[in-house]
Amino acid sequence: MDEQKQIKVLIVDDHPIMRIGIAAIINARADMVTVAEAGSGESAVDLFEKYRPDITLMDLRLPGISGVETIRRIRARHPEACFVVLTTYEGDEDIYQALEAGARAYVIKGMQHEALVDALRRVYAGGRFLPSPVSRALAARTPDSDLSAREREVLQLLAQGESNKRIAFLLGITEATVKCHVSVILMRLQVEDRTQAVVAALQRGLVHLPREAH
Repeated sequence: MDEQKQIKVLIVDDHPIMRIGIAAIINARADMVTVAEAGSGESAVDLFEKYRPDITLMDLRLPGISGVETIRRIRARHPEACFVVLTTYEGDEDIYQALEAGARAYVIKGMQHEALVDALRRVYAGGRFLPSPVSRALAARTPDSDLSAREREVLQLLAQGESNKRIAFLLGITEATVKCHVSVILMRLQVEDRTQAVVAALQRGLVHLPREAH
């Protein structure tokens, strides 16, 4: 294929070895090429401006700003920008937030590499790509499980093992208010206690534990 017609891809992933592997898969195809690689969201924003890729391949968990926030920032300036999410996270909330931000495909890293290639080609052609496991997880998401921004803050602190008293101090609210938020969280997640709430939230991608530096 003529070089001018190659799909130009920007890879965003904070693992150097992962970026090398992804670039090798892309560059082995005659119809696509890696134009740049970023290890953080901030770097991705800068590199997008410089290279204007056809598609940005985005991981969700990045140091600094998240992949979802990176998508939002780029699309705020370039609404036409196309994104394919490539991540380890299969929770329905992760998928929902990524698609809401503007991603047009969602690929899990454990899938066959042909799925990634197919996603890039489909999105470049103006389509979308949501493999069956992703579609099923998204379909299982119940609208009434939405949490407010404050409830998400409380849930994140619960996941980090903080007590009601400590959460009240950190958020500048009363302990009674924290208890009220916890009750609402349990109801919306349809669980019986704080432990079940944390497990459900981690599985769905409502919260994430801080990732270790590497």
